[in-house]
Amino acid sequence: MSKVVIIGGGISGLSTAYYLAKGGAACTILESRPRLGGVIQTDHVEGCTIEAGPDSFLSAKPAALELIRDLGLADQVIGSNDSLRKTYVRKGGHLVPLPDGLMMMVPTKILPLVTTRLLSWSTKIRMGLELLRSPKAKAGDESVAQFIEEHYGAEAVDYLAEPLLSGIYGGSPSDLSVNSVLPRFVDLAKQYGSLTRGVLAQRAKAKSKTPSGTQPEPLFRTLKGGLGQMIDAITASIRGKVETRQVRAQAVERRAGGFRIRLDGDWMEADRLVVACEAHSGSRLLPGVDGRLAELLGAVPYSSSMTVALGFNTADFQTPPDGFGFLVPKRERRRLVACTWVGTKFSYRVPEGTVLARCFLGGTGDAAILQESDEAVLGAVTAELHEIAGFQAQPRFKRISRWPSSMAQYTVGHPERVSEIEARLAAIEGLHIAGNAYRGIGIPDCIRMGKQAAERILTVPAKA
Repeated sequence: MSKVVIIGGGISGLSTAYYLAKGGAACTILESRPRLGGVIQTDHVEGCTIEAGPDSFLSAKPAALELIRDLGLADQVIGSNDSLRKTYVRKGGHLVPLPDGLMMMVPTKILPLVTTRLLSWSTKIRMGLELLRSPKAKAGDESVAQFIEEHYGAEAVDYLAEPLLSGIYGGSPSDLSVNSVLPRFVDLAKQYGSLTRGVLAQRAKAKSKTPSGTQPEPLFRTLKGGLGQMIDAITASIRGKVETRQVRAQAVERRAGGFRIRLDGDWMEADRLVVACEAHSGSRLLPGVDGRLAELLGAVPYSSSMTVALGFNTADFQTPPDGFGFLVPKRERRRLVACTWVGTKFSYRVPEGTVLARCFLGGTGDAAILQESDEAVLGAVTAELHEIAGFQAQPRFKRISRWPSSMAQYTVGHPERVSEIEARLAAIEGLHIAGNAYRGIGIPDCIRMGKQAAERILTVPAKA
């Protein structure tokens, strides 16, 4: 049996190991952190389920749900409470709801667009005229900001695209690649010209294929007890089949028929190698294997993020918080990027009598926040919550999680970079990658890449 080594014990590496073990292949995970799971970490505080990292995954991407079902956790899956879904955006010192019918930053309903206070009349008129756009061929990549501004104007970038994408990528729409971040919208623009017309046409097609009376899927899914349940289940499933070593890989070299990995002065042999850590960490490992590949991995930028969970007594609020939460555009931002009211978004997460706010900070514009003390962070977050959400309650408990250089940025030119990475990998037998730096940053994307790496290893036998 060939020796497979996986560098990185986050969800990408764990998914690789799970599917390898399921296929009967032995492997070893090397993880420098004291626990497995990467940015997926669930805490339980005073009856609250608190996610330190991501809190859910998109229902539209199947890989996560497939793995969860395979692990026997199907009965633990819950959806977001979409009947209560309302998201606010801060503008001019006030919280203004996103207009109903918005698909990301694409409007699909006339009346909510006409009546919203989030956008000026000039932007509303421009959005209406966008329906008349004709398809126009466009070669190459461009930024999300350029793409959205061409269709809907600069205000749509500032108060729709920027706050929505900051919460997902922690980056700026002026830097992010539209071909990587919004590929579906790029395809719709090529086919229909108008994004609004394209989205409406796709919805009509989907509705015609859906049996009458079928309830729409929730936008997000997660697990009742937190996404940490999935990590625990994978870990239990591979126990006794997969070796896990808490050690930092320092370098990788090619050898006849495989690779060797340096670990604290010692060397470990491998026939197959899966680099499932962050791209910047992989870049430091691979110069001895392929200098250009290492350079390409190192060219993927990352942002840093922080989550701050604050628990309050419901009795301290004159009016309970409304909707899923709010976003703070860069034009209005001090430190707080976004806030989710956890108990509204997901059932089972917060007991009666408690309000749980999950706040997001950092991103490409404020990496320095990670270096500030807990006291400074808590003071800034509490003060902004009081001002923005309009209450004066003091938190009963708090949890801070820092994630340095953890969010890959798909900057302009990313598709070409990934294509070159994959071409160079194809020339190096036995070397594979998985992770959020390549073709999708969400949990389902990472699971899909891990599974694909495992399938390639199981399909192609190692050379003797």
